[in-house]
Amino acid sequence: TTAIRMLCGLLKPSAGRAEVAGFDVARRPEQVKRRIGYMSQRFSLYDDLTVSENLQIFGTIYGLSRTVLRERMAEMFRKLEMEPLRDHFVGSLPPGWKQKIALSAAMLHRPEVLFLDEPTGGVDPLGRRRFWELILDAAADGTTVLVTTHYLDEALYCNRTLIMADGQMKALDRPRTLMREYGARDMDDLFGKLTR
Repeated sequence: TTAIRMLCGLLKPSAGRAEVAGFDVARRPEQVKRRIGYMSQRFSLYDDLTVSENLQIFGTIYGLSRTVLRERMAEMFRKLEMEPLRDHFVGSLPPGWKQKIALSAAMLHRPEVLFLDEPTGGVDPLGRRRFWELILDAAADGTTVLVTTHYLDEALYCNRTLIMADGQMKALDRPRTLMREYGARDMDDLFGKLTR
């Protein structure tokens, strides 16, 4: 979460240097923010507004025209099967649905880079699979996606995996390459070997 907040330009790095979409995160945070989508670990939605109203606010913040916003919202409602929830207040929805709405809000403007901080937390197994379909679709369309997760099996969906523990980088490579290199039977085993 701390690393993602630094990469999003929300938290100034205490040391080192990082670039996102070609911009230094410490020197040009506003340029970074224009090019990213961010779904935080905690809900960033307004409970006292409807699903549609939340998406309209985020679309407006991202500078989408009314026409484009309407098209993108319809696309998200369809892809995530959220149409029946359009006029429900977000506060009345279960956590898994809130996660879907937050993902929609982060993806509305089709950012260059999409940061997802534990996007599948509190989501049922079928919902997790649907999330990953959307994430992989975004990546296939050219969006760079950085995901943090405690569901280590989700790392197998990724092109590269970074394993961190205690703020330190322990390994970075393709997930199956790392499992072979460390003689791990799965990602849980790999994490255990690297963090013991």
